[in-house]
Amino acid sequence: MNTQAELKKHHQLIKKIRRFFDNQGLIEVQTRHLLDYPTTDVYIDSIKTQVNKAFKPELKYLHTSPELEMKKLLANGSGDIYQICQVFRDNEQGQHNFNEFMILEYYRLGFNIHALMDDITNLLKTLGFNQPTTRLSYAQAFKKFAHIDILNTDFDKLKKIAKSHDLYADFEWIEDLQILLFTDLCEPKLKTLPLCFIYDYPKNQSALANTQGQIAHRFEMYLWGIEVANGYEELQHANDYQNCFKHDIDKRATLGKPLVEMDKDFLSVLQKPLPQCSGVAVGIERLALNLLK
Repeated sequence: MNTQAELKKHHQLIKKIRRFFDNQGLIEVQTRHLLDYPTTDVYIDSIKTQVNKAFKPELKYLHTSPELEMKKLLANGSGDIYQICQVFRDNEQGQHNFNEFMILEYYRLGFNIHALMDDITNLLKTLGFNQPTTRLSYAQAFKKFAHIDILNTDFDKLKKIAKSHDLYADFEWIEDLQILLFTDLCEPKLKTLPLCFIYDYPKNQSALANTQGQIAHRFEMYLWGIEVANGYEELQHANDYQNCFKHDIDKRATLGKPLVEMDKDFLSVLQKPLPQCSGVAVGIERLALNLLK
């Protein structure tokens, strides 16, 4: 395909996405790309840069996601919002990972993750994707594809299972081993499924999602076995975010990763809690690549 055709195809995709949200009354926003704080995420690294070197050097960070800046808007009464933007991440590797890429991120007030999965499915139909949809809980996926009762199998037993598959098992945290087992034993089976949602992850993989018992109310969306989106029923209170950030910072320290500071401005804004909502980030390039296979 020539350059002009590629540009037109991308342009039409973005137009259709905007039309979908505009028709539902969501407000398109643009938040800052250059931030005062890096991400605390254990497995995502911010790209840092120094600005104003000529008179008062300051360290800034390119955003890895617009999430926290958008949540500030939500806490201040924005209502349903969406954003399409470039994001930047350091130390990315792998066939589908890049230092710079485009994402769609949006938030719907009053939605749980199942309502949000319905919404994304409707978006995909608008974009021309009309393939069958599969929904499996994380536990169901492990049972179906790997014959493991993942929520009731302890760390030592999972290590033995990993070794039986000739997989690395010397992890310090059970969630890292669960992720490896899912990647090796379950993800390859998703390649035959056009659209698959994996939802209700273990609590220890909650990220910034609400939890209930053993379960974190979050999902990942796969197109033909490629992860394209990651969604949560969002935490609402500053103290919950602070606990998550501290956990991640402590884990980064244990792994010998650069120490980072949590976003105090965000925590200050969240003294006014987020309204109940669910949000999702969708990789635009991955979406476009796998949409019309």
